[in-house]
Amino acid sequence: MILIIDFGSQYNQLIARRVRERRVYCRILPPTVDADEIKEMNPKGIILSGGPGSIYEENSPKADKRIFGLGVPILGICYGMQFMIDALGGEVQAAGRREYGFARLEVVEDEGLFKGVASPAECWMSHGDSVIALPEGFKITAATANTPIAAIADPARNLFGLQFHPEVEHTPKGKILLKNFLFDVCRCKRTWTMKSFAEESMVRIQQTVGRKRVILGLSGGVDSTVTALLIHRAIGKNLTCIFVDNGLLRKDEAKQLKERLTRHLEVDIRYARAGGKFLEGLKGVLDPEKKRKIIGRIFMEVFEAEAKKIADAEFLAQGTLYPDVIESVSAFGGPTAVIKSHHNVGGLPKRMKLKLVEPLRELFKDEVRRLGKELGLPEELIWRQPFPGPGLAIRILGEVTAKRLKILREADAALLEVIRERGYYRKLWQSFAVLIPAKSVGVMGDSRTYEHIIAIRAVTSKDAMTADWARLPHDLLGEVANRIINEVRGVNRVVYDISSKPPGTIEWE
Repeated sequence: MILIIDFGSQYNQLIARRVRERRVYCRILPPTVDADEIKEMNPKGIILSGGPGSIYEENSPKADKRIFGLGVPILGICYGMQFMIDALGGEVQAAGRREYGFARLEVVEDEGLFKGVASPAECWMSHGDSVIALPEGFKITAATANTPIAAIADPARNLFGLQFHPEVEHTPKGKILLKNFLFDVCRCKRTWTMKSFAEESMVRIQQTVGRKRVILGLSGGVDSTVTALLIHRAIGKNLTCIFVDNGLLRKDEAKQLKERLTRHLEVDIRYARAGGKFLEGLKGVLDPEKKRKIIGRIFMEVFEAEAKKIADAEFLAQGTLYPDVIESVSAFGGPTAVIKSHHNVGGLPKRMKLKLVEPLRELFKDEVRRLGKELGLPEELIWRQPFPGPGLAIRILGEVTAKRLKILREADAALLEVIRERGYYRKLWQSFAVLIPAKSVGVMGDSRTYEHIIAIRAVTSKDAMTADWARLPHDLLGEVANRIINEVRGVNRVVYDISSKPPGTIEWE
């Protein structure tokens, strides 16, 4: 196992991905974890992440300095390197010139982490502070024109530091650096697979739950479906699923999901229709964060009412994934910034006396899909594009009404039909329509119109933490626009969103 100490970088999940891509298990922990706990976990190595703080600031995050005496190989990245230097007696100061973006890296030592990396190499910098003095035992292994100390090593203690980010795609040789750390320095083995994860998870679920009953909020998405199957394999008939139809689903989705879930999951599923309740709660609400909170609250009310009908339930299972956690809360207690709230993160109302079971909490979406395949789920459920818990409510900018829902449903259905027919559904991470809270002038049948605007969003991604807008063929986009304008009453203009994440998010709200 590799431990990643979270100092607040939005790239933490990418570090974890890079480790897991090499079939090495890793966990992300807050800097508050102490050296004794780490020693007990017996990791093969530790990675100290980047972060937005400055090490010399009073409230900047610090880890237990005793980790450097554990004899465990440690790699510090950006802020993580600066923490290492500061903790061991070196010096860090505000840089004369900050460095953001691509930089040309001159490799001084082509051994250790840099084995197999030719000089010069491109790297991605993102820092306003620099190391100006090294502790005893360290040497410089790479430099840039702006940063003389861009990489360091103390081979005798297996301590390494990189001022740049090896985990991002913008550092082309970054994967080699991480591979060298994992296998040459830490001596890790490639033993972590979805098969091993499934086996270990089922044992943990059995140990946690015993013979008690578990209830699960089933949405029909791959996350909750895989969670249901995994728990069912572990405890059998002691799992009951509840499907809440919030009235914010896509066209015919509730009916289709009911058919698919009944066909492929041999699980007790109970259905609760509550569309009217959600619409009433959203009446007059414009703020996206309030929408999410309201939907989350009403969902829990409906879910709780159904759960009370299950007499002996003691546990609640959720299909929470790591991207949900990092965007909603400080990741695993770390200092990462909140991006937006997710309805399935942050615990339960105190009145619900249930304990949480979240077997997928540390997985990324592509790992969940591989797990679903390992468990035998059919392709149609594994490859369903992600759909947000708040549903179409966060794809309608402004107030959510029955009329606006109908317009968006029809537009979204037309888009997805074309995407499937043209063979793009599996190629895209997500593709969906958004209703913009504005109208535009148009001409239809020689008459002036003043109607709604639909935005199309299509992105490619591996895990939803970063995403790029999809370069769809112009004729496909033209077909989508024609279908929507001709078939959806109330729409006279279609636009295409070409922003990536970051700086945007995938969903508009």
